[in-house]
Amino acid sequence: MEVPQIEDSTFEKEVLKSTRPVLVDFWAPWCGPCRMVATAVDQIADEYSKNIKVVKVNTDENPGTATFYAIRSIPTLMIFHNGEKVDTVIGAVPKSTLENKIQKYLNKT
Repeated sequence: MEVPQIEDSTFEKEVLKSTRPVLVDFWAPWCGPCRMVATAVDQIADEYSKNIKVVKVNTDENPGTATFYAIRSIPTLMIFHNGEKVDTVIGAVPKSTLENKIQKYLNKT
């Protein structure tokens, strides 16, 4: 599953107003660790598609959102629930780490 890219202009609609929890991958094309974690993010998007929304924000192209959430290093993955940032993972982490984080906000079906 191709994880959709969103922009500063669509962040509120796609993330903050989502009725499901949202995993946001803040990344950039030149970032090696971002590419390493991308596979896990894509797998989570596939496996949890009924329960969680997964989107990506290119921090080079969308500095407004990255600045607002004080993204200092990438990859940074944030979980939003009911319009609020509820969790953050910084760095290239294993898929299991991401799954453990998102399990708190949903039940996998």
